[in-house]
Amino acid sequence: MAGRLNGKVALISGAARGQGEAEARMFVNEGAAVVLGDILVAEGEKVVSSIRAGGGQATFVKLDVTQETDWKQAVDTTVQTYGKLNILVNNAGIFPIEGVEATSMELWNRVVAINQTGVWLGMKAAVPAIHHHCAAAAADAAAGRKRAAGGGLGSGWVARARARTRRSTDGAQHGGA
Repeated sequence: MAGRLNGKVALISGAARGQGEAEARMFVNEGAAVVLGDILVAEGEKVVSSIRAGGGQATFVKLDVTQETDWKQAVDTTVQTYGKLNILVNNAGIFPIEGVEATSMELWNRVVAINQTGVWLGMKAAVPAIHHHCAAAAADAAAGRKRAAGGGLGSGWVARARARTRRSTDGAQHGGA
């Protein structure tokens, strides 16, 4: 069913090949704009060119998922290019095939940095942008209903403030931000 992601914007890590590339293409086929993040620059840019040649919206950003500054730049680029971020796909990961006895501490730390810390850094960078868009969209919808019922034009700002306060309070109660 094409069009399930019309108007959505997704940031996908590890998107230069394999599963990440497949996800990017699938999202575009469903109507999303995608930002592909990866350390494999040439491969990522090739995928973006292919998607654009097929009429899709795609952008590439160099993204080392173990670097907080790279995540910030990826989210900033997404929002600057497409105006919002709706979806984060934390796809980047490695799976070395060495057994426990052959795995060095250096390799173990790399696996943890990419597969665990990288996911957390992605969420840390993307969640505020995703919440911002969701809160604004919900507030605009609420304001539209209020205006239709005779409410003032300023009611959308009140709804936004309430949504932000509720989100901040809920996050504090549940250990989140």
